[in-house]
Amino acid sequence: MAPRIGITPSFVDGEQRLRREYVVAIEEAGGLPCPCPMVGSRGTREAFAEGLDGLVVTGGPAVDDGLVGTLPNDLGTTDPVRSSADRHWIDLCDAAEMPILGICYGMQLLNARAGGTIYGDVEAEIDGALTHSQKRGAHQHLIRIERGSMLYRALQADRLSVNTRHLQAIASVGDGFRAVAHAADGVVEAIEHENGRILGLQFHPERMRETMMPLFRMFVEQARSTRPASAAPP
Repeated sequence: MAPRIGITPSFVDGEQRLRREYVVAIEEAGGLPCPCPMVGSRGTREAFAEGLDGLVVTGGPAVDDGLVGTLPNDLGTTDPVRSSADRHWIDLCDAAEMPILGICYGMQLLNARAGGTIYGDVEAEIDGALTHSQKRGAHQHLIRIERGSMLYRALQADRLSVNTRHLQAIASVGDGFRAVAHAADGVVEAIEHENGRILGLQFHPERMRETMMPLFRMFVEQARSTRPASAAPP
């Protein structure tokens, strides 16, 4: 049975939306993509989470938990319906000791949930910061990956060219996390938790599938290996 991977959708104009790149990345890595519904009942959330083996927290607008500075005018806020749902899915899946992959907004939210802080606008808050937003004219940039980290083990590389699609960035790392990749200006590009189950990426790996499939395969295999024995097929 393919590991069942929950994927958090965005929420725009009353609609749940999910970019197909996330779904394809999980499917190609051997997982069963399961979009997470924004339900209102805790019991319904718990029942859905019981059927999952891992969670992907996707990109999105602004994170206002643990905010340092102010949000820029060119960054929209996250609808409370989505931010509430994301927090619930993170807490439920973490409590069940599932692997969790946070992407861009997802990484920042994971960090903030652990007590870390987030710059509202990294360019305004850090002297000498690179432009990290494609809509502000940025392009790909190199990151340095710490040897021995989960990201390094998946990619077997200590340098990587990544996309640039964020205005916010981590200011301080949350409890239990450590930074394992940085851009040339020092901006944190990846974090991982000491429990070995949670990885956050500031860039968008689903848009780099040719390069990043080893990471998605590692994540899906981790979900398979940590699945409770009672959930395994007969």
